[in-house]
Amino acid sequence: MFTSNSDREAELRAFDETKLGVKGIVDAGISTIPSIFINPTSQKNNAVDKDVRFDVPIIDLHGGENCIDHRKKVVEEIREASETWGFFQVVNHGISDMILEEMFKGVRGFFELDNDVKKGYYSRDYGSGKFTYHSNADLYTSIAANWRDTFVCMMAPNPPSSDALPPPCREILIEYSKQMMNLGKTLFALLSEALGLPQSHLYEMGCLEGLNILGHYYPACPQPELTLGTSKHADGCFLTILLQDQIGGLQILHQNHWVDVPYTPGALVINVGDALQLITNDKFKSVEHRVLANYKGPRISIGSFFTTFYQETSKKFGPIKKLLSDVNPPKYREMTMKEYGVYSLKKGLDGTSTLQHFKI
Repeated sequence: MFTSNSDREAELRAFDETKLGVKGIVDAGISTIPSIFINPTSQKNNAVDKDVRFDVPIIDLHGGENCIDHRKKVVEEIREASETWGFFQVVNHGISDMILEEMFKGVRGFFELDNDVKKGYYSRDYGSGKFTYHSNADLYTSIAANWRDTFVCMMAPNPPSSDALPPPCREILIEYSKQMMNLGKTLFALLSEALGLPQSHLYEMGCLEGLNILGHYYPACPQPELTLGTSKHADGCFLTILLQDQIGGLQILHQNHWVDVPYTPGALVINVGDALQLITNDKFKSVEHRVLANYKGPRISIGSFFTTFYQETSKKFGPIKKLLSDVNPPKYREMTMKEYGVYSLKKGLDGTSTLQHFKI
């Protein structure tokens, strides 16, 4: 059925003003999804090719700090995965299963708060630095809304006070952020070595300055074939560390095939972002990915994004000069992370690459 732009705008605003997100729609007992969520590029047109088998790399970090030979092996595996996949999973990363499980509970606990309490955190002021929640950051610019609600909290360099965080996830969010910063430092050291640079290079560039944690809540969907949990996109940050639950649904686009990123108990998914592709001058690849909607729900995932999006800073990032040569000239202009973030939000998840905007 044809929906005029004015009708769609009204539907979007009506949905937004409830401050209850997708979970509010599900709680109301719907059996068909609202038209604003119907996505013409949903998975019914992009099915996984079951005849093609790819396995997302799994890298064992255990012993990488102390054993020279094992560290060389890990560095080589990370280099290959970052160049060819842009995605890999890590195990034996040093974060206990208890902390991972408590983080799942914290995210679920927030989204299952009493509606009147949860509404108090609803906001589209993404640069506030406060803990906020919303449904679809690009609600008014994307071709279709995603079947997902999200909380956002910038945990570095200037985290909110503990009493500004919701009780269900307060303590674990603080602890989890510390763990992510420690693991991030390890990963950026390994990535630096994989580029043939000193261990401290990416850290000293400022890749670890900002940490933005997003808690995603994907409610069960009555018509998952008509929508997506998250539309096709590439992350804009330097690096993403993702914790996903057993429901699954995350897929990456590899060699023109959609590939499932399976749930692996205790593993964390590592994703090269656009900013890392830019500073490595395309040596490391930021890969498009998406999340399918599902009947089961709620699916919960936690993304830890190393970025300073929306923060006021004049620091610019461009291709690392040590990686450039006459045969490998710079492919991108310099940019600030805020410039990337503002442009990406304005563009929305439209299936096109944000990174192309910064090409020379």
